[in-house]
Amino acid sequence: MVRSFTCWGDAAVSLGVVIAGGVIIIAGWNWLDPAVSIVISAVIVWSTWGLLREAINYSLDAVPSEIDPKEVARYLSGLPGVDAIHDLHVWAMSTTETALTCHLVMPKGHPGDEFLQNLYHHLHDKFEIEHPTLQIEIGDAGACKLAPDHVV
Repeated sequence: MVRSFTCWGDAAVSLGVVIAGGVIIIAGWNWLDPAVSIVISAVIVWSTWGLLREAINYSLDAVPSEIDPKEVARYLSGLPGVDAIHDLHVWAMSTTETALTCHLVMPKGHPGDEFLQNLYHHLHDKFEIEHPTLQIEIGDAGACKLAPDHVV
């Protein structure tokens, strides 16, 4: 979507410059040059605003806008054998890859590799998370020093 708009935006800017140049030559309206420059500047700022916001989010390790962390938390909390989750973090590693870390409290024991493999596939298919790192905790959720929500 952004690339498509950028191409159209570039074409519109170029067309605007050519038309303005023609009008200035034919009609002698020299004021048109700064007016078109202001319009072009506004188009450039408007078209790059989303890219700037996305770059800031990446630099701050923000949760990608297309992922709802509460939905991820609900999904992980609802897994069989999971009594609680904590220390959930989701961030973009790049424009195409998302990472997740989370502690799963599973008092009945480690669920096995097949459970984890299925979970990794579901996280990818459902949330487009490519790099999940999960810590299985057997026992009390309060035993982990990262368990309280205010601890990062």
